[in-house]
Amino acid sequence: MPLVKSPLDMNTTSDHKSTHQAPAAGETTLSPAPSVPLADPGSLGLAAFALTTFVLSVANAGLIESSAAVFGLALFYGGIAQLIAGIWEFVNRNTFGATAFCSYGAFWLAFWYLETTGGAAEAGSEGVGVFLLAWTIFTFYMTIAARKTNGSIFAVFVALSITFLFLALGALTGVSTLHQIGGWFGILTALLAWYGSFAVVYNSTAKRAALPVWPSK
Repeated sequence: MPLVKSPLDMNTTSDHKSTHQAPAAGETTLSPAPSVPLADPGSLGLAAFALTTFVLSVANAGLIESSAAVFGLALFYGGIAQLIAGIWEFVNRNTFGATAFCSYGAFWLAFWYLETTGGAAEAGSEGVGVFLLAWTIFTFYMTIAARKTNGSIFAVFVALSITFLFLALGALTGVSTLHQIGGWFGILTALLAWYGSFAVVYNSTAKRAALPVWPSK
């Protein structure tokens, strides 16, 4: 078992119900092999999400002219690495972490595909707006669930919901100011996610809860 509980862990006792039945009288049973504890994938998933979000959001906020620097990150770090973290969370029986990391890993892969194949230009601003609106809806209900994790993760999802909302409105209305506001909230989201990642790494390395994440009560 990990020394410090994952900040995305929402497991309850119902998630770990045993499927083993009591042996019949005289029946020989074999003891299950001891499970090998796995490292917490939350630090990787949050770091991949934070760094990729930060680079794109700097461009969305208008601080740099091009967002092309994010394409490689979107494919390999925000996409593939975060997807791996999500699959790892499935192994850890963490439904929330698995859903979040696999979904946002897929988001970055979809973003990379749209931007590198000309799909975004073909879809137009309305198509991209609907794409972002759908992610706003998903992020909103994940934010509700995030209240049951801890304050650090909840803050990330609140900021991310606002980010997606402004980006969606900017794409649907064509108002660049809304798009830039979404970029600034994206930077905030990235900083909050970086803190969450740092807390997992440091607390695990220090073998104590040194950095607060404000667990849900």
